[in-house]
Amino acid sequence: MSVTFSTGRAAQRPQPALPRLPALQPTRLLDQVRERIRLLHYSLRTEDAYVYWVRTFMRFHGVRHPAQMGQPEVEGFLSWLASERGAVRSPLDAMPA
Repeated sequence: MSVTFSTGRAAQRPQPALPRLPALQPTRLLDQVRERIRLLHYSLRTEDAYVYWVRTFMRFHGVRHPAQMGQPEVEGFLSWLASERGAVRSPLDAMPA
């Protein structure tokens, strides 16, 4: 939400600062994902889901590190999910009309 002053310019609400997280210690990517999720106090089920999808993404691209990939690889993976696995964009897409 913005507030308009008599000058006609909108004042922007300051964005909250993101917490500074310590550097990751593990060297393996999936261990880094697990550590970061635990530092953010996410549930273990959420951790399992994140690790599953990171692993699936990496395997789809022949066990390449995500840092070596970009937008084309993400789009290819999402297209594969939508076509081959029958994934939907949102729960509303899955509901019958």
